[in-house]
Formats: sequence, structure tokens, C-alpha cells
Amino acid sequence: MTTKSDMLIEQKLKEIRLFFESYADPAIVAKYSRYFKEGYVGYGIDQKVFENQRDLWFREWNSFSIDDFLNLGDQLILSGKFEEVSIATAFISLKKEHYSIDVFNHMKKWLESYTNWASTDVLCMLVLSCFINKKIVQPESFIEWTNSQSKWTRRAVPVTFFEAVKAGEDPAQYFTIIESIMLDEEEDVQKGLGTFLRESWKIRPAITEEFLLEWKDSCGRKIIQYATEKMDKEHRKKFRRDK
Repeated sequence: MTTKSDMLIEQKLKEIRLFFESYADPAIVAKYSRYFKEGYVGYGIDQKVFENQRDLWFREWNSFSIDDFLNLGDQLILSGKFEEVSIATAFISLKKEHYSIDVFNHMKKWLESYTNWASTDVLCMLVLSCFINKKIVQPESFIEWTNSQSKWTRRAVPVTFFEAVKAGEDPAQYFTIIESIMLDEEEDVQKGLGTFLRESWKIRPAITEEFLLEWKDSCGRKIIQYATEKMDKEHRKKFRRDK
């Protein structure tokens, strides 16, 4: 049986896609494609056009519940298109006061369908880090994520921690959790780990360097490359692999 809520979601889904189709630009798709080795799947919407329409929808649809936005997001995520994923994330970011463990678990389901690093990182920045900063979940809640078959879910762990550290969290509490993906072979996961450790080093250099020295001979090279890129040339030498 189709409910009133289902009809509303279907109506908004059509409105979003009609707008994106109307402003699609193949030249923008071509421009962005070089940043995504898996390929860029999207309409190619000018950023300013996207942001203006996003803000308009924010005002018009602010009365929607978080469940409405989750249901709408479920449909948008299925398309895999960059702008549809982006607007789904933006809508959820509006409802921080309604975040719960159930919403947190729902975000993991979304990540399992993600197709690129940019969508993943935006979700971490706008949504996932808030679950830590607002103490809705503990860092240990991400342990299960490190075992995911999706590299984007695994990447989301250190990138979320990176965002939490930028907001004032102590990076040391996350080291035991990221250990299980320090041998991850996916470069996108390694880059996320390196980015987190680079931020950690700015705040807790001694303990971060101890961690890096423990892993430097076994972890992926991208982790060390990203983690040490803010160090001076001589200091980076101590993290070279032993021959």
C-alpha cells in the first residue's frame, strides 16, 4: 500500500532529478572525471548552481523529518550519481539534533553503496564526525566498519577520526581501532589513514611517531607518504622502510 509519505518522497525525488537533468553539463563531467580513477558518475552541475538550489530546498523542506530524508536518501543513493549522493548527505546534515545510533547504522548502509572518495569524505565531514563529537557513539562503534567489504566504509573510519580530531578530539584514542586496517591494500584506505595520522602528528607528535615507527615497515606506502608530508625532509627519513 502506497502511503502519503511514499508519495511525497516520490514527488521530491522527481523534482530533484528534473532539476539536475535540466542543469547537466557534460563539460563539467569531463573536467571532474580526472579526479576519480573509478570514473565520475554524475550530471555535471556547476557548484554555485548546486549550492543555490540546495539552500532553496533546505528552506522549502525544512519541515521534513529525519526519517523522510533517510527514505529520500535511500532512493538517491541507489543511483550512484555524485550530485544525488551529495544532496542526500546535505539533507541529513540538517537534522543533527535527531541523530541516533539507528541513524549512524543507516549511514553505514549508505556507505556500502558509495562509489568514490569525495562522497565518502563529505559524509564523514558533515555527518559522521558529529556522532563522535556529540558522544552519540563511541570510537569502538567503528570497529565493525573496518571489516567491511566496501573500501569506502573502511576509508570512512580514519577520515571520520580526522574530522573529529580537527574538532578537538584526542587522536590517541583511535590508534587501536585503525590498527586492523593498517595493512589494507586499497590506496584509498591508505590515503585516509595517512591523512588522519598527519593531523594526529600536529597535535600529538610523540605518540603518533611511535605508532608510525611500529608500522612503517609493514603498512602501505601511501600511509607513510601522507602521514609525513608536513614533516621536514630530514625528519621524514626516520620513517623510511628498513631495507
